Amino acid sequence: MTDDTASEELEIRLKKLRIRSWRRGTKEMDLLLGPFSDSREGLAALSLEQMDAYEALMDEGDNDLYLWVSGATETPEAHRPIVEVVQSFHKIG
Repeated sequence: MTDDTASEELEIRLKKLRIRSWRRGTKEMDLLLGPFSDSREGLAALSLEQMDAYEALMDEGDNDLYLWVSGATETPEAHRPIVEVVQSFHKIG
């Protein structure tokens, strides 16, 4: 795989994640994940491993996500590191 191909694939992946971040099921999660996904300090700054974790987080339901990101309930261990990144971005917790 060439550097150009890898770069193109990363851009496509980022675009898909941005769309998924802005088009959740609830407005609250759109407003928490959307700005994170658009920011240079957010989604674009993630390592590939963190991006994998963020993709896995996108498969969770909005009700659970909101409770985890807001700090209302404890985040499952598997999602804790990436949820902490999102919380840090929003200065939550």
